[in-house]
Amino acid sequence: MIKKFRRTWSGSTRWRRAAYCALLALLLGSVLTLLPLATAAAALRLEYTGEPSAQALTRGRDAVWLGHAWVDGRKGEADVTELTRLLAGTGVRDLYVHTGPLEHDGSLPAERYPRARQFVDEVHRLLPRLRVQSWLGDVVRPEKEGLDLDDPTVRGRIAGAAGQVLDLGFDGVHYDLEPVRSDSAGFLDLLDRTRALTSARGVPLSVASPQIDPLPGLHRLSTAAFDHGKWWSQAYFADVAGRVDQIAVMSYDTAMPTESLYGGYVAQQTELALEVTPPQVDLLMGLPAYWDDTFGHRGSAETVAAAVRGARLALGREAPGRQAFGLALYVDFTATPEHWAAYRSGWC
Repeated sequence: MIKKFRRTWSGSTRWRRAAYCALLALLLGSVLTLLPLATAAAALRLEYTGEPSAQALTRGRDAVWLGHAWVDGRKGEADVTELTRLLAGTGVRDLYVHTGPLEHDGSLPAERYPRARQFVDEVHRLLPRLRVQSWLGDVVRPEKEGLDLDDPTVRGRIAGAAGQVLDLGFDGVHYDLEPVRSDSAGFLDLLDRTRALTSARGVPLSVASPQIDPLPGLHRLSTAAFDHGKWWSQAYFADVAGRVDQIAVMSYDTAMPTESLYGGYVAQQTELALEVTPPQVDLLMGLPAYWDDTFGHRGSAETVAAAVRGARLALGREAPGRQAFGLALYVDFTATPEHWAAYRSGWC
């Protein structure tokens, strides 16, 4: 066979030799491209194997993101009563209630939350074991036309908005500012300012975080190639986690094509976060209670059941005795009974 190939090669025309070279280059390039992808997929699939530990169940520190309708007047006391039924028997302790969005200068107009105080009072009366945290969010520069966290005046206004919502009776502040790029010094300074305020009032500071680099340095590649801050380095995640009382990883929109790969990815993210989150800080992993079919989110792959199982597998392997851990359901207005059932049966 080898001799025959050599005879064929020596007798080929120049264009045929060029075609052979191009074909070999294509095959080699395909192998070099697909091999790392196949290796990564196999590693994620392995993360999803095994049986979750019996210890890896709710610690009563779970959360749910709630939409703006709860504070702008679209929902009333009857809806809060229905919420009590929905949350009965779950491990939910915190409600992140969308009170913003912030203005791009960091301020928060009072007309955006006319029913906020009443909602907080109703939850305190009907669900006294729950904490109601004000969810403050906006898009962030330089990727979006939004908040400039490098501007100390903007940071001062955001901290002022945090004090504003605490004056309404909220039990904490939950920041969801996106996309904050890894190594943002301005964001760390904002957390320090806000932590001084929340600590003085005896309430938690919470933050929603991006995912952690699944491969070292991936956040730099994402920023350089796509101008998008998709991930944080593990070191920066640790810097943020050390400045808050609670950190909730937005472990969805991962572009994983299958449920097992997504579940393995959540397990990996949970392990990376557990490694660097202080033991006294609540670490929550996000659950995708919504349906979408885009490049970044496959509804058939990113399921609540897969996320719950992935988080349980990682918790059981890495820190089965850790109490400062929970799951956070995103988001109430898209969550179906099936989403809630998967959370309850898998975790509660």
